Amino acid sequence: MAQLGQYPDPQHVIAHISDTHFLANDALLYGTVDTEANLVRALEQLERSGIRPEALVFTGDLADLGEPAAYTRLRELVDPVAARLGAEVIWVMGNHDERLQYSQLLFGTEGSEAPQDRVYDIGGLRIISLDTTVPGYHHGSLTDEQLEWLGEVLATPAPHGTLIAVHHPPIPTPLVRAMQMLELQGQDRLAAVVRGTDVRGILGGHLHYSTHSTFAGIPVAVAAATCYTMNLTEPKRLYSGANSGQSMTIVSVYDEQIVHSIVPIGETTEITGFPDDRLDEIERMTLEEQLEMFSKKLSPFNTGGEADVPAAGAGPDEDA
Repeated sequence: MAQLGQYPDPQHVIAHISDTHFLANDALLYGTVDTEANLVRALEQLERSGIRPEALVFTGDLADLGEPAAYTRLRELVDPVAARLGAEVIWVMGNHDERLQYSQLLFGTEGSEAPQDRVYDIGGLRIISLDTTVPGYHHGSLTDEQLEWLGEVLATPAPHGTLIAVHHPPIPTPLVRAMQMLELQGQDRLAAVVRGTDVRGILGGHLHYSTHSTFAGIPVAVAAATCYTMNLTEPKRLYSGANSGQSMTIVSVYDEQIVHSIVPIGETTEITGFPDDRLDEIERMTLEEQLEMFSKKLSPFNTGGEADVPAAGAGPDEDA
């Protein structure tokens, strides 16, 4: 596929999904939110979009109560989609998850209460799933042993750099003050380990709304939840969850940049658009022809006139 702009296609594409909060026995979260239906919609959208991610990264709170049946159902839904997409599934522990069930049912091990840290190689892009959970609590932390392990992993750069996926993002939360009590503790210790390494980005969840920042000079991107999101403008509420605005994020990794594109979940109504059935002809046009047809304000395309794509090499219609 020919590029239409100044950038080639990204080296890597990742789907970043967070906070599914599955419950067992088809139960509704807070008696209202159908967490399974929301994730199914997200995965269906992803499949029919034509986007082909190399990995599906789930940044924690996979199950709301750590129930074994919730993890089993999550895998039943995600694994077939990942197989059809040709994508690797990368799970991350969240504060609502339980390490024993998480490790047993998502990784087929005997189960462990130890931190669930793992390293993945996605065609030269290293993704580290880093467990920031504290058993029995909702805030986050990292042990000295985890930080030592992370430093050892990062001592050898990866061919295309590293992404760290965590549940508790190491950023301020100015619009939801309650989350400040549940943030990742000891962030300065993590900063000392990652600063100056090949870490190109940190992916997070936990907050239930999309936000971006930097940490130790590294971009941080938080994906909103698929279960429910935060109403950030509700007055006189310590926090306010709403059954709306769910989304996922597509992470496009380039040589020198990373782009995070937020994709709302659910049906939409198109009010304007253009079909892609003439894309081959568009790709054969020169840059000047493309600008005259699609950028020029008074072109037939932009004035609602004849919108046919001109034959490649035909030259622009200066009288349009």
